[in-house]
Amino acid sequence: MVEQINPAPRLLMGPGPINADPRVLRAMSAQLLGQFDPQFRQYMAESAELYRGVFQTQNRWTLLIDGTARSGIEAALASLIEPGDRVLVPVFGRFGHLKVEIARRCGAEVVAIETEWGSVFGAEVLERELKKQRPKLVAISHGDTSTTMAQPLAELGKLCRAHDALLYVDATATLGGMELPVDAWQLDIVSAGLQKCLAGPSGSAPLTLNERAEKRIVRRRHIEQGLKRPGDMDGEGPLIRSNYFDLAMIMDYWSEKALNHHTEATTMLYAARECARILLQEGLPQAFARHARASKALCAGLQAMGLALFGDQSHKMANVTGVHIPPGVDGEQARRALLEDFNIEIGTSFGPLHGKIWRIGTMGYNARKDAVLTTLAALEAVLSREKHKLPRGAAVDAALAAYRTG
Repeated sequence: MVEQINPAPRLLMGPGPINADPRVLRAMSAQLLGQFDPQFRQYMAESAELYRGVFQTQNRWTLLIDGTARSGIEAALASLIEPGDRVLVPVFGRFGHLKVEIARRCGAEVVAIETEWGSVFGAEVLERELKKQRPKLVAISHGDTSTTMAQPLAELGKLCRAHDALLYVDATATLGGMELPVDAWQLDIVSAGLQKCLAGPSGSAPLTLNERAEKRIVRRRHIEQGLKRPGDMDGEGPLIRSNYFDLAMIMDYWSEKALNHHTEATTMLYAARECARILLQEGLPQAFARHARASKALCAGLQAMGLALFGDQSHKMANVTGVHIPPGVDGEQARRALLEDFNIEIGTSFGPLHGKIWRIGTMGYNARKDAVLTTLAALEAVLSREKHKLPRGAAVDAALAAYRTG
């Protein structure tokens, strides 16, 4: 017989997932309901309205995809891309490459443009590529945790409209931790996940789409044969290639028609609803400021240890920090010591950055002073044991000073 699940009390300070807010975990223990129970349909409606606040949008179609953050990415791309569509994907880290992969699987003609990891794209580069490539869709990350960089988006929506392209934004790493006003920035479809700045577990993907995206999706609406009623008509566009991630059918499920599609993940909806409720109760400006303060304090502490921060700091995400592994230090051994001796997890990276940087997250429930200070003190002890010369106590002192100055 296996033992009862009893995980060690880890402090998850990597690039995600992070520790869920205890209030979210309590919400997940609530009584299960049937998916068409009036109480549950009310919880679905409340979740949609809460996420309109989180996304800063009036979009009718604001809902949850049952699955991890990647399910939101796949639902958006599978439902928007018709075979042969040209899709422009600006790549500034691993998760740009992911969108290239998914778009190709959807039958797109993908044009990927790349910039050095640790940097982002200037608006003039994106405008030039829009003019040159004339894509039907642009798919881009807001923040890419693999490089810890955040792509400026305030002008891109306007550029896409000027060139008749839809804009999909993957906000998995930033929603709830950085400014992302969907309507003001004219973003057509945006998806995210709970396990980062929203302070929840992975397993639900909030998504919002506007009328421009709706029009593209609805023309591909298809009603399953077992549900079709006399008079029901399919759209004239090609069938969406995924059944589970068919946004046209998921929209029908979330609408007043309540047309059966899948069995809603009850417990995850409870979690997503509570994540949004907590965030809006705190206030978006306050949450963004909390993430920024934690990032500033962490960076101050790391630099006080003599560590170099990775990438273009003017475009660094507020909730994940890249730091160069110092010469002579075994990066994986140090991460293992943090986990085994202090129950703290930080991240490594991928591709060209693997073994060269650590990634430390200060997001969601863990964007707290005590979590930042504990992580710095533990990392200092580990590096000292690894014979890295540093002034003991300086990291915590610098982080505290950063918190005092705001």
